[in-house]
Amino acid sequence: MKPNKVTFSKDMKNDVPTTLLIFLCQWVFIMLFLPCCASASCDQVDRDALLSLDFKASSPLNWSASSDCCLWEGILCGPDDRVLHLWLPGRGLSGSVSPAITNLTYLTHLNLSQNTLLGVLPDGLFSSLFHLQVLDLSFNRLNGHLPVSSNEASKLQIVDLSSNYFNGTIPSVASGSLSIFNVSKNSFAGSIPISVFCKNGSNHNNLTFMDFSFNRFTDPIPTGLASCSKLQIFRAGFNALSGHLPDDIFGLADLQQLSLPVNRLSGPIGNGIVGLTNLKILELYSNQLVGDIPSQIGNLVRLEKLVLHSNNLTGAIPPSLNNCTNLSTLNLRVNNLTGELSAFNFSTFQLLTTLDLGNNNFTGKLPQSLYSCKSLTAIRLASNNLQGQILPEIVALESLAFLSISNNNLTNATGAFMVLMGCKNLTTLVLTKSFLLETLPNDESLADLDGFHKLQVLAIGGCKFTGQVPTWIAKLKSLQVLDLAFNLITGSIPGWLGSLPKLFYMDLSNNLLTGGFPEELCRMPSLTSKEADDKVERSYLELPVSVMSRNGTDQQYNHFSQLPPTLYLGWNSLSGNIPIEIGQLKFLHELDLSHNNFSGSIPVQISNLSNLEKLDLSYNHLSGAIPASLTALNFLSFFSIAYNDLQGFVPSGGQFSTFTISSFEGNPRLCGYQTAQQSCSLSPPSPPVFAGTQRSSNKILTALIFGITFSIFLV
Repeated sequence: MKPNKVTFSKDMKNDVPTTLLIFLCQWVFIMLFLPCCASASCDQVDRDALLSLDFKASSPLNWSASSDCCLWEGILCGPDDRVLHLWLPGRGLSGSVSPAITNLTYLTHLNLSQNTLLGVLPDGLFSSLFHLQVLDLSFNRLNGHLPVSSNEASKLQIVDLSSNYFNGTIPSVASGSLSIFNVSKNSFAGSIPISVFCKNGSNHNNLTFMDFSFNRFTDPIPTGLASCSKLQIFRAGFNALSGHLPDDIFGLADLQQLSLPVNRLSGPIGNGIVGLTNLKILELYSNQLVGDIPSQIGNLVRLEKLVLHSNNLTGAIPPSLNNCTNLSTLNLRVNNLTGELSAFNFSTFQLLTTLDLGNNNFTGKLPQSLYSCKSLTAIRLASNNLQGQILPEIVALESLAFLSISNNNLTNATGAFMVLMGCKNLTTLVLTKSFLLETLPNDESLADLDGFHKLQVLAIGGCKFTGQVPTWIAKLKSLQVLDLAFNLITGSIPGWLGSLPKLFYMDLSNNLLTGGFPEELCRMPSLTSKEADDKVERSYLELPVSVMSRNGTDQQYNHFSQLPPTLYLGWNSLSGNIPIEIGQLKFLHELDLSHNNFSGSIPVQISNLSNLEKLDLSYNHLSGAIPASLTALNFLSFFSIAYNDLQGFVPSGGQFSTFTISSFEGNPRLCGYQTAQQSCSLSPPSPPVFAGTQRSSNKILTALIFGITFSIFLV
C-alpha cells in the first residue's frame, strides 16, 4: 500500500485528510500486532546495526543482544526477518545518528522525530536506504548539510526534516514517488530548489505538499512549479524571497494553500490568482506587494483565510469578495486601502471569526452590515477615518471578544460604553485616540450596569478625556491591563485600583493627576503575590496589540504573558514621598514615576524589586544618596534619576556599570565616574531650582500636543 498524503510533523497535522488518518491507523495496527507473529529471530546484520546506533533514551529501550530485535521497542520486521520500521518518535533520544543506520538496507520507515538528536546525517543515508518510503527526523537538533542522493529509483514518499538546524543548499533528492517534502524551520539558503522537484516529463508530479518556510532562502521564486501539477500546499514564508509571484503558480489547479508571508515579494498580486478555485488559504502578508486586490477575488469561493496585511495595496475592497462565503479570517491591515467601509456588505460572511482592517484609509461610519456576522470573535478597524457612534446592534455579536476601533473620529463615549457593556464575552477593548476632548464616562448609570465581567484589557489612552478615573472600573475583577495614558484626567489616583485582583499592567501617565502615591497600589495582588500572579490566566490575544516604547518603536504582543508587569505614573503632578511599601511589588518589571513632584529619598526597599528591568525616577525633587543596594537589581536595563537633588557617590558595580552620564545628569551634587563631577573631593555646587508643579504641567501639555509617549496602546 502506498501512503499518499500523510505527514507526521506537528505543523502539518491540520492538513491530513481523513483517508490518510485511516492509513496511519493501519500502520499503528501493524506496529502493535505484527511483531507478535514475527519469526523467532531477526537478521544478524540488522541486529548489529541497531545495537551500533547506541541511542541514549530518557528511559531505557528494551534492546538487548540476547533477544530477538524484531520484538524490540520501535522495531517492525517483515516476513524475511529484515527490519522494515525504526519508529521511535518522542522517545527522549539523544546522541547522533550513527553511520551504522545505513546498514538497515531493508528499512522502509524511519521516524526519530521529536527527540534531541545532534550532529550531521550520515553521507549514505539516502543512497543506501533505497527501500525507504518515510523519513521523519523533525523536531531534533540535527545540523550540517543534507547528504546527496544518487539513487534514481528512490521510493521516498515522505520527507520531514523540519525544526532542525540544517544549513547550506538542498541537494538533488531522487524521489519519483515523493508526495510530501518539509524542511521548514531550518537554516537552508540559496534559491528554493523548485527544479529538483518539479520537472517537465518527470515522475515528480506526485508532490502534494512542500514547505520551505522559516529558512534563509533568497532570490525570486523560480519558475517550474506548474510541473508539480498535484501540489495542494506550498509554503515558503519567513524567508528573504524577492521578485514577483511567478505566473506559473497560478496554473496549480489543485492548490489549496499558498503561504508566502514575511518575504520581500513585490509587484501586484496578479489577476491570475483568481484561477486557483480550490484555494482555501492565501497568506501573502508582510511583503512589498502593490496595486489593487484582484477585482475577481470572489472567484475563490472556497477561500477560508485571506491574509494580505502589511503590504502597499491600494484601492477598495472588491465587491466580489462577498462571494467568499466560507471566509473565517480576513486580514487586510496596514495597507493603503480606501473607500467607504459602510458601503461594503459584510452580511454574507456568516463564518467570519476574525476581521482586521486596521491602519488603512477607509472612510464612512462603522458598517452596520458587520453586525450580521454572528460568528465574529475579533474586530479591528483601528487607524482609519471612520466616524459616528457605536450602535446598540453590536450586542448581536454574542461571541465578540476583541474590539479595537482606536484612532478614529468616534463620538459619544458615554453611549459607547453603555452599549459595549452589553457585549458579555468582550475581553479586549481598545478605543485609544477616539472621542477627543469628551468627558470620561463616570456617571451612576454606568456604575449600575452589569457588564464587562470578562474584560481583561481596557485601553482608552490618548483621547484627551477630562474628568476623573471612573469608579465603574472598580467592578472589573477580570481586568489585567488598564491604559488611561495621555488624557486630561484630574484628581488623585484612587486606592481601589490596588485591589483589582488580576491587574498587572497599569498606565496612568501623561495626565493631570495630583496627590500622593497611594499605599494601596503597593498591595496590588498580581504584583505582590506569586499565588495571585499564578491565578492570572494570561491567554493569547485574538489579534496582536502594539505598544509604543520609549524610543518610539512599536512593540507587538500576541500573548498576555509577553506584556511586562508595569506601573506607569510618569508625567503627572504627583507629590509626597515614594512609600517604602513599594518594595512589596516584587513581580514588577517596569516602574516609571518620572516628571512628577515626588520628594524625599529614594526608598532603599526598591532594591527588593528583583525583577525590575526599567526604573525611571527622573525630573522629581528627590534628595539624599542613591541607595547602593540598587546595584543588586541584576535585570535593570534602563535607569534614570536625572534632574533631582541627589548627592554623594554614584554606586558602582552590577548594572550600574552600563549606565551613561544621561542617567545621572541634572544632579550637580552627585559625583563618580558617570557624572560630570568625577571627584567627590570638590565642593558641590548649589542644588538646582525647579519650578515645582508648573514644570510638570508644562511638560504634560507639551507631551499631549506633540504626541511624546512612554507607552500607549496603538491598536
